Amino acid sequence: MDYKETLLMPKTEFPMRGNLPNREPQVQEKWNELNIYEKVQERTKDRPLYVLHDGPPYANGDIHIGHALNKILKDFIVRYKSMAGFCAPYVPGWDTHGLPIETALTKSGKVKRKELTVAEFRKKCAEYALNQVDRQRDQFKRLGVRGDWENPYITLDEQYEAQQIKVFGEMAKKGYIYKGKKPVYWSPSSESALAEAEIEYHDKRSPSIYVSFNVKDGKSVLAGDEKIVIWTTTPWTIPANLAICLHPELEYSVVAVNGEKYVVASGLLETLVSELEWENYEVVNKIKGSELEGVTAIHPLYDRESLVILGEHVTLEAGTGCVHTAPGHGEDDFIVGQKYNLEVLCPVDDKGVFTEEAPGFEGLFYDTANKPITEQLKEAGALIKLSFMTHSYPHDWRTKKPVIFRATAQWFASIKDFREQLLKSIKEVNWVPGWGETRLFNMVRDRGDWCISRQRAWGVPIPVFYGEDNEPIITDETIEHVSNLFREHGSNIWFEWEAKDLLPEGFTSEQSPNGQFTKETDIMDVWFDSGSSHQSVLVERDELQRPADLYLEGSDQYRGWFNSSLSTSVAVSGRAPYKSVLSHGFVLDGNGRKMSKSLGNVVIPNDVMKQLGADILRLWVASVDYQADVRVSDKILKQVAEVYRKIRNTFRFLLGNLHDFNPATDRVSLTELPELDRYILIKLNKLIKEVKGNYDQYQFAGVYNKIHNFCSIELSSFYMDIAKDTLYIQHKEQLNRRAIQTVMYDVLVSLTKLVAPILSHTADELWPFISGVEEESVQLTDMPEEDASVYDEVIEEKWDKVIELRDDVLKALENARNEKKIGKSLTAAIKLYPNEDVKELLTSIGDLEKLFIVSKAELVGSKESAPSEAEHFETLAIAVEQASGETCERCWVVSESVGSETEHKTLCSSCADIVKNHY
Repeated sequence: MDYKETLLMPKTEFPMRGNLPNREPQVQEKWNELNIYEKVQERTKDRPLYVLHDGPPYANGDIHIGHALNKILKDFIVRYKSMAGFCAPYVPGWDTHGLPIETALTKSGKVKRKELTVAEFRKKCAEYALNQVDRQRDQFKRLGVRGDWENPYITLDEQYEAQQIKVFGEMAKKGYIYKGKKPVYWSPSSESALAEAEIEYHDKRSPSIYVSFNVKDGKSVLAGDEKIVIWTTTPWTIPANLAICLHPELEYSVVAVNGEKYVVASGLLETLVSELEWENYEVVNKIKGSELEGVTAIHPLYDRESLVILGEHVTLEAGTGCVHTAPGHGEDDFIVGQKYNLEVLCPVDDKGVFTEEAPGFEGLFYDTANKPITEQLKEAGALIKLSFMTHSYPHDWRTKKPVIFRATAQWFASIKDFREQLLKSIKEVNWVPGWGETRLFNMVRDRGDWCISRQRAWGVPIPVFYGEDNEPIITDETIEHVSNLFREHGSNIWFEWEAKDLLPEGFTSEQSPNGQFTKETDIMDVWFDSGSSHQSVLVERDELQRPADLYLEGSDQYRGWFNSSLSTSVAVSGRAPYKSVLSHGFVLDGNGRKMSKSLGNVVIPNDVMKQLGADILRLWVASVDYQADVRVSDKILKQVAEVYRKIRNTFRFLLGNLHDFNPATDRVSLTELPELDRYILIKLNKLIKEVKGNYDQYQFAGVYNKIHNFCSIELSSFYMDIAKDTLYIQHKEQLNRRAIQTVMYDVLVSLTKLVAPILSHTADELWPFISGVEEESVQLTDMPEEDASVYDEVIEEKWDKVIELRDDVLKALENARNEKKIGKSLTAAIKLYPNEDVKELLTSIGDLEKLFIVSKAELVGSKESAPSEAEHFETLAIAVEQASGETCERCWVVSESVGSETEHKTLCSSCADIVKNHY
């Protein structure tokens, strides 16, 4: 053998460059061949169960970067748990009902909605949704997410819908479901009621008007010539006004100005004087709000009365303290109106167009009607002031268009009836981050009843029948029968069969003496769909359990899935569907801006995977503080790719230097390992403990930073740097070399397992190259265990100090190189002038040349005796000069012994001895 060959790093098939876009699909194909999900589940089936329940993404369009963040985080947890002593099934799911799918079909031009029956249209919706599921499933799998992809849960599946019907029935049985006419968020653009979870707020420019109502009957409290002033930003609701609400405890002033007498809250008078530009005004009377109850005023547009009523919701935050009240268009208005038996007048139809109940404005869209209504108020002499303001206003989260409050007959879940149980359940859950508890607690505490009905076609029908008296029929018998029918046939039969065919055979009811029945045509809110998954998935599937160990979604789901799941689960089971809830923030661009196609700052997961690979995306997810909003950009991803390159090169170096190491025969025992090698084992085991602790706490940035630092600092910059000489130069069987290989092997195996949940493709690409492993995949192994027997405080403290000293030496060498005193460090000779403590430490090391990677290192005197040209540090002075002698062709050390062996003129005496005796 030519001795020069021993200088070369042994070759390995594990490639230097990741080329992830090409290699990852090959790794995934191997997973498919192995049926890796099934094998992991079989291996762990007898372990304690850990269930992360997947919140279903909406089946429409390609996945976005937020989807990637969410699914990758879940995959980290599931992969780790399956390697940490648990059986961790992962059943992915999809939300497949709702308006966006209806809209996508109708906008496509391929479906002529008006020519289809409801059942036919629903079948088209199902086909579209399932195509979207397949599309997204491929993209999620490309991210490297491991799960039961062949058996996901889908909200349109028969068994899912069957269980959802049972949830509805159980809630109805307990009295939590009722039908009533009350104001709800109504989207004219969607022509449907919306739940609070479907509302988002955007700025809107609205008219701001002050309007006077002439007093008709002052009830001996007012003279009768006064005018009560209201303020509103929704002039279109004036036709529905039935009352004016005052606070019983507030003081009200009668203000004389410009020949008129106005009634306003005393606490707002100063603001109103400025706003309405009242000059030379006089307060002629002061009256407590409670005294004005029962006063009547004349509606400014119609020949009808507006009653003065009292309500605790009136405040002095804005307006006049006299609140325009339209029970058909506001929640507070409705509630207070019920106390006074006011009509629930709602003169606006499903499309937001005025009906005949608003004379003079029939056929006008509500927003368009603002102007003519204001003009008529002005003609009537009732308009005191018109201006415009921009304010935050509720919008439909799907269409992004404004919503209105509109009273309609809807189905509700009565949150108030079990609110205390909900609040108690929230406190029993572990929330990460902790503020999640407060956020959901406050939402539930302040939440009104949940409107669960929708006037759409694509969803799960509300399983209610009506008798001849038009009263709803919901019984255990009907619920069980409909649930079984849906399980067998799917929910489309609700729209295909007659009511009598959907009822149990021979069903009778005192509400229908003639046996005539009809059925509800509304469908359930999609949040009721997904919120029933604890029953339809966790209870339905044998491998899962309720409550789940973890729900993990974006922070927007406190008002969405976390909320609806809690409501339905507490209602039917008495407790929350989850033991822990973990939330993550939103993904912003590199400058902290929301992503937008118009800004051109959208990062598309599929593009990243084609350019850099899924493992780079996964490593990015691990690197960020995901519990807050996170940033991503091409620049950030390239920085992550550089970290990946360092980690991969670490693996390649370790693997390459273990080509001739057999762990079964070549291991060196702990007691025989030199101190430096034992030191690295100490650091490795501390890393194992800390990284597993980070995984347990879902602190993936801690995993990322600790592994990156270990690879870059302890290994690359220190241990592997020092080890090269021994690995490349010494004979393969030499104890020191085998000792280093023993440590490197343990580091390689442990690191591969530790990174496997994050760098899933790279870990499995690497695994087959590690000698001595028997498993087909690293996924079929367990996390490394901390070995406390390697710990030695004396060794650790000593070598921690050595690293500090080595950093000083490397700094001195770098400075000498910059000053052109030396070239590479092996061309240098150094003289060390330590203090007494350091001298004792360095003396105990022995081979200082290997430690500092120089050709010569001498301890020559005390720090105080160092010459002026030496570089001084806290405990050590260092003089750097060119080493004398020739460069050894084998080890590259500059030595005066080169050529001393006549047979090997180009080698130093050490290398000549090795070659002579072993080659």
